[in-house]
Amino acid sequence: MQTKNLYEEFWNFASERQNVFYKKLKSGTPPYTNDTVLNKYKFCNAYRVLDRVSQYLLKNVIYNGKIYSGQDTVFRIVFFKIFNLPSTWEYLINNIGDITLENFNINKISILLSDLQKIQPIYNSAYISCANKVFGYDKKHDNHLHLLHKMFIEDKVADKILKCKDMENAFNILVSFPLIGNFMAYQLVTDINYSDTVDFTEDSFTVAGPGSKRGIQKIFNTTKHYEDYITKAYNEQGAQFKKYNLDFRFLGNRKLQLIDIQNLFCEFDKYCRKTHPEIISNRKEIKKKYLENNKKIDYMLPPKWNATI
Repeated sequence: MQTKNLYEEFWNFASERQNVFYKKLKSGTPPYTNDTVLNKYKFCNAYRVLDRVSQYLLKNVIYNGKIYSGQDTVFRIVFFKIFNLPSTWEYLINNIGDITLENFNINKISILLSDLQKIQPIYNSAYISCANKVFGYDKKHDNHLHLLHKMFIEDKVADKILKCKDMENAFNILVSFPLIGNFMAYQLVTDINYSDTVDFTEDSFTVAGPGSKRGIQKIFNTTKHYEDYITKAYNEQGAQFKKYNLDFRFLGNRKLQLIDIQNLFCEFDKYCRKTHPEIISNRKEIKKKYLENNKKIDYMLPPKWNATI
């Protein structure tokens, strides 16, 4: 059973958010939509890869013009994503040089992060990294640095991931480590798959994050089988856009992937807080309002996709 016709609204939301992306890309002058909620509040792109931090990851961490081993590439991606903040990455590079397994000096990096934390955040607030004292340190970043040491130095996790045949296998390896929950592991394996060190099929595995579950609950009145609903939407997207006469602009021949649908359910949950406040939820407000960022992005996609914007 669906609430009203929220499934139709979900596809309208996805299409309009994609329209906003292209209108901004073309004109750079707001407003980009007549939807007052989309105009006022910040929402991620329909395609995860188009978001600003994902673009930074692609251009500065994975494909920055330098050649890295597969092990270093996986390490760099996981290191970056734990903090998920470009300013932290750049600060470390400016002080230690390139970030590789060979340059991974826990004590030096810990001191640098402690100093940086005195003047600015070192973690992205978009999602909260798990933070307990599993490695015995009071500071969150020290526990994360020792997590990286355990993963890459002690357990050689990069070698294991590079041997994986599919995304689920890599996910299971990542989620077995402390401080990495299901949501974080799915994000990490998705980002690793942006690189050319692995080539996992994207349409056979997904994990619903907390926000995605809330969106699915609102649309389908369910509290279980969340991944099945993500897969359902993934498989139906072409038919749904056609059914509602929505001219969704795909990235070339690349349709929305499971990770994109998962994210869209999360963003739609936020959207419903304003468009359907009558739906009871433990989240009632949208934290971030939209602020125009005039820093232009030269968009890129993983070369192996053979897709264009």
